[in-house]
Amino acid sequence: MGSIRYRWLALITVASGVIGWLVNNWATRNSLPAPVLSVFGLLTVLLISGATLFLGLRVRRWQQGNRDRQLDPIAAARTLVLAQATAYAGSLLLGWHAGIFLEQLPLWSLRPGHAATWGSLAMIAGGVLMIGVGLLVERFCRLPPDDSNGSGGTAARPNSRDEPGDGEYA
Repeated sequence: MGSIRYRWLALITVASGVIGWLVNNWATRNSLPAPVLSVFGLLTVLLISGATLFLGLRVRRWQQGNRDRQLDPIAAARTLVLAQATAYAGSLLLGWHAGIFLEQLPLWSLRPGHAATWGSLAMIAGGVLMIGVGLLVERFCRLPPDDSNGSGGTAARPNSRDEPGDGEYA
């Protein structure tokens, strides 16, 4: 499984930002509310980020030597996939709400309530949190270059340390 591509994160952020800006521009012209997620969306972001971090810390503890139980490789792979999905979803959330925020900013002095602007700022922070947690947990799931199966050697030759590896995932 490959690692997170930073270019894809940036591309998703920019593309969703442009789409969010266009949709909010259309909504503003048609007297519709801004398409910002509510506080419940922010709570969901916090729950997803917390669950991802919790599962990532389990993998990290196992890597650092707390091996009282065997780490299920399927659970480690699922943790990695969850971390990557969290980062990509965070970039989508960040871009969408950044586009909305940029569209709402010129209207700051014209509108009495700034709920859409503050809501988009909160969701931008949530998107940054999701990206950070996803990248951190992906790093937790990476094995050192000389320990690709978690037991001191490579998967092909257990307990041999003479071949440098790329650093597989746990």
